[in-house]
Amino acid sequence: MTTDKLQGEYITFKDGEYQIPDNPIVGALAGDGIGPDIWNATRMVLDAAVEKAYAGKRTICWQLLAAGEAAFADTGSYLPEETLAAIKKQLIAIKGPLSTPTGGGIRSLNVALRHHFDLYACIRPVRYYEGVPNPMKRPGDLDVVIFRENTEDVYAGLEWSAGSVEAEELGDYLREKLKVKLRSGSALGIKPMSPEGSKRLIRKAIQYAIDNNRRVVTMVHKGNIMKFTEGAFCQWGYDMARAEFSDQVITEEELVTRHQGDWPPGKILLNDRIADAMFQQLLLRPSEYDVLATPNLNGDYLSDACAAQVGGLGIAPGANVGDGIAIFEATHGTAPKYAGLDKVNPGSLILSGKMMLDFMGWKEAGELVEKALQKAILGRQVTYDLARQMDGGEEVSCSTFASLIVKSM
Repeated sequence: MTTDKLQGEYITFKDGEYQIPDNPIVGALAGDGIGPDIWNATRMVLDAAVEKAYAGKRTICWQLLAAGEAAFADTGSYLPEETLAAIKKQLIAIKGPLSTPTGGGIRSLNVALRHHFDLYACIRPVRYYEGVPNPMKRPGDLDVVIFRENTEDVYAGLEWSAGSVEAEELGDYLREKLKVKLRSGSALGIKPMSPEGSKRLIRKAIQYAIDNNRRVVTMVHKGNIMKFTEGAFCQWGYDMARAEFSDQVITEEELVTRHQGDWPPGKILLNDRIADAMFQQLLLRPSEYDVLATPNLNGDYLSDACAAQVGGLGIAPGANVGDGIAIFEATHGTAPKYAGLDKVNPGSLILSGKMMLDFMGWKEAGELVEKALQKAILGRQVTYDLARQMDGGEEVSCSTFASLIVKSM
């Protein structure tokens, strides 16, 4: 574990606000597989953007933290306590992809981090960058930010294998006490969803829309079938919005009954859609949607599907955010067959770094990153995943692509 500049200062969080010094200490977890390659590329781009935007008046002091396979080899732990303690002190970190251990132990290191720090909002902006190969006729019509609840739903990990003592005991209780029709020998899982967990996620989505001039917040759920979990998620969202955002938000029903369909200026529209219909809507009428607020599993599916519409996970950023701690991350996996080959697209982690800069209030640097990435893509010297689908594309390495982004600044 190392810190680049000893003169760095820790970020603080007070009264709901981050206090960012000009030389913040930020945690960096390179990750497994291709993680070190894309982290080195990302660091190059972020450091260059901060230097160019602020001419040396601001700098990020990276503290490299151990996690994943390398950490396990050194310490016997995939997430060492020292790393968790450092993130708790730093408040903001960025990470590459981490492997999920097999054969027991932690089910997912990403889920473990989310639960440990109560990072309840997975935030995934999805938009199109001109020149990126994609399957859509009008990819630019899609520009959404997905807020996925991160700690509840089936990802709570409350499940028991078929034939296990726990599954049989729970099955007996369900059959005998609640008169549930259930096959003997079934694997069982529990899907917890709470008013508190749902409301805080939807609250964050609405506040984001207010702060970023987005016009529509859509709650995505399967409440027509799961009425007391996903249906309740939707109802809790409407209840919270009426109680806390009545001056800023209107519902579709209010738009029709109170305003005769005439959208009041400055108001955010809060609506809801059934999950399966939402997939169709995002393909056929994507321009009608701005911010999506979803339970955990729906958000997982939708965020990857949306990324596919604009070119794939290679340019899909993400963040896991709680109240006082935020971890920004690549949204794809470790791709171990490409590890150490300096080959893959670093765009996902670079754009997650752009999200991090914006989150810190360093929007000038964030804008530089995004514009430079767009310019580099239009130059058609890109990593293999883009070059092989791009007319006239020239394949370059991961590090070369990062250098071209820096040059484009």
